[in-house]
Amino acid sequence: MRVTQSWLAEYVEIGERSAEELGEAFVTVGLEIEEIHPAPDVRGPVVVGRVLGIEELTGFKKPIRWVQLDVGDANGTGEPQNVICGATNFAVGDLVVVTLPGTVLPGGFEVGARKTYGHLSEGMIASARELGIGTDHTGILVLPPGTAEPGTPAADVLGLHEPVIELNVTPDRGYCFAVRGLARELGASLDVDYTDPVLRVPVPEAAGEAWPVRLDDAACSRFVARRVDGVDPAAPTPWWMQRRLLAAGMRPISLIVDVTNYVMLELGQPLHAYDASLVSGPIVVRRAVAGEKLTTLDDTVRTLDPDDLLITDDSGPIGLAGVMGGASTEIPVGGTEPVDVLLEAAHFAPAVIARAARRHKLPSEASKRFERTVDPQLPPIAAERAAQLLVEFGGGTIAPGRTDVGEVGAAAPVRMPLDLPDRVAGVTYPRGATVRRLTQIGCAVELVTGDDGRGHVVATPPSWRADLTRAADLVEEVLRLEGFDQIPSVLPAAPPGRGLTPAQRRRRAVSRALAEHGYVEVLPFPFVDPSVWDAFGLAEDDPRRRTIHVVNPLDADRAELAGTLLPGLLDALVRNRSRGMTDLALYTVGQVTQPRTEKVPMPDPPVDRRPSDEVYAQINAALPQQPVHVGVVLAGDREARGWWGPGRPASWADAVQAALLVGQAAGVQLRATKGDLPPFHPGRCAEIRCGDWPIGHAGELHPKVVERLELPPRTCAMEIDLDLIPLDDARPHPVVSPYPPVTVDVALVVDADVPAAALAEALEDGGGDLLEDVRLFDVYAGEQIGEGKRSLAYTLRFRAPDRTLTSEEANAARDAAVAVAVERYGAALRG
Repeated sequence: MRVTQSWLAEYVEIGERSAEELGEAFVTVGLEIEEIHPAPDVRGPVVVGRVLGIEELTGFKKPIRWVQLDVGDANGTGEPQNVICGATNFAVGDLVVVTLPGTVLPGGFEVGARKTYGHLSEGMIASARELGIGTDHTGILVLPPGTAEPGTPAADVLGLHEPVIELNVTPDRGYCFAVRGLARELGASLDVDYTDPVLRVPVPEAAGEAWPVRLDDAACSRFVARRVDGVDPAAPTPWWMQRRLLAAGMRPISLIVDVTNYVMLELGQPLHAYDASLVSGPIVVRRAVAGEKLTTLDDTVRTLDPDDLLITDDSGPIGLAGVMGGASTEIPVGGTEPVDVLLEAAHFAPAVIARAARRHKLPSEASKRFERTVDPQLPPIAAERAAQLLVEFGGGTIAPGRTDVGEVGAAAPVRMPLDLPDRVAGVTYPRGATVRRLTQIGCAVELVTGDDGRGHVVATPPSWRADLTRAADLVEEVLRLEGFDQIPSVLPAAPPGRGLTPAQRRRRAVSRALAEHGYVEVLPFPFVDPSVWDAFGLAEDDPRRRTIHVVNPLDADRAELAGTLLPGLLDALVRNRSRGMTDLALYTVGQVTQPRTEKVPMPDPPVDRRPSDEVYAQINAALPQQPVHVGVVLAGDREARGWWGPGRPASWADAVQAALLVGQAAGVQLRATKGDLPPFHPGRCAEIRCGDWPIGHAGELHPKVVERLELPPRTCAMEIDLDLIPLDDARPHPVVSPYPPVTVDVALVVDADVPAAALAEALEDGGGDLLEDVRLFDVYAGEQIGEGKRSLAYTLRFRAPDRTLTSEEANAARDAAVAVAVERYGAALRG
């Protein structure tokens, strides 16, 4: 929200305070300052000029005009000033802003006299962007008639000396998306008088209806319609209104549009204006029918969802409620015939508007306010304010009658002990501070005596503060307005003897181990689109399709919390590939969400004390399971190419090794056995086991999955459930043996379908305590060993903890290891 200092000064006594001081005052009451935009750095003779004549120059690729301007005596001669201009949005008689030679515009651009297009251009006609007061550069700035006489210095007329305060309004402070709310907060912060602009808008009694309206859905709780007949659509918007719109970051368009935008910025109530001649029959607010279509004001045909709330007439939808109006009832800009304007001011359910804006990817100034809750008492006031402005500046006449259908119930009173803010903050506030602060935010306050004989406050929240529903909310308001800086910062004493839990130490060890082996940690987006399961090739009954639906997602297309890390990791991989990264090894350690088979109702625990053990157990039972998983994705080269060689592409073996590395960091030895699980390649997938229990999978993704998700060829991945690995709180320490090892190589011929890991496990079981390590170093298949067979060569390392092994002992242990391999898999020593 951007606002000028002078606009705030209309409603609150700010005195001679600077914009920086006002920014500090906003911060004091919890608002965030995005930026203080200083006054545009414009130096030199900038004046108002009137267009006397225009000569269209021909023979050029773009429109070029030779313009004669009346600038009074500002040029020192009183003669017309001649300039070259490429804009075409002005005519003879218009008032424009002229920068005479010697002017320096923002950015250090100096205006001078120069010969161009065969004429001497003595200055420049400026646009709003060139003057630093807006972003519009489609044409030069045209001032309304009567704004000032030619030759008048434009700085004061344009407000060039005024800075703009830009605030980042948090979602819980929707009432601050208006000057009305910001001025109230500023008045409370500075502890000065504040005048509510609503009090300046008289709302007279109106007999009858302005237009028939029917509410068929509870998502619209109030709808006000007011009609203004005979508005001149070509009437200019007064400059003071244009200036405030420009400062707020909005482009002036036409008087009717500008008035609705201005009232929205001033009071916080979004408005919409219809051409009454194009509205047929009564207005009905209802939900959309599946497949229904609406052409919005941006000339886009939108297919509507049954959850969308619509404004309709006899012809069908004429607006997407709270988001954007329809093109069929649009008031044309620049028309010549008077227009009958039908003004809409309504109150909509925030969640419905938020979903519609996200669903159609159509954020608007109106939806931004509606989804944060708008004061339900504003519609008749805002409609009256807009109607009065259209009468004053557009020559219209307010038609008899006002439609006001629906109603919003009054806020429930909130009871709070009078000294509760003091007890929460640990501060003794001055007598009367609680009542004074609650009154400043608009509450109706009553003091009562409780059953305990102590004083209590009964506060009825104002209509614009729907967030004040309990005593804790009132406490926050008192503490906020009294100043959070008044609350002492006292750090609690840390209890001795405590540190990281075993689970926390394991998680850090796993993350550190992967990072040390060249993996880069990412924090992928946790929400997924259900269509990803089809891309993964999951069966319809696959349990991974069961997800947790988010009621108010950040992205309407990704509204599910998944039980796997792979979708988010693969998105991160694709995003990094699109930015030029080809060799990627990414990992993440995080919680996934898995719904429980039986749904347990969530209790409503108290906030003033710790829940009982029974309630705490019920909360845990109602929450979905959230185990910690470790995920890895790889693409491109695992070992970079260079002068030492061509490099090595990442393969399924690297994904398996990443899983074994996680086990090593967790203090356990994991095993890789043959697996088959989508989205992995059935022939290049390993099931990772801890003991006999499967905890995850690793390998190469299926080629069809790679194609559907537009992944790099041969993309590999790994995911294991870290919580399924038993915690070992023992701190392992390296054991250094003073005795040398004995290394023996064996080559075993087995059937081609015998996994190498299974054969290695057999050797480990047979080698006994003396066998220290088994490592596969060669795989061979060929005619020499027969069809359907392959040779697996292992290095066996033996060592005794208390002596030097003899050759006989090592050979005996080797024979024992081979014997188990022969017994289990029919292995034969290769000669």
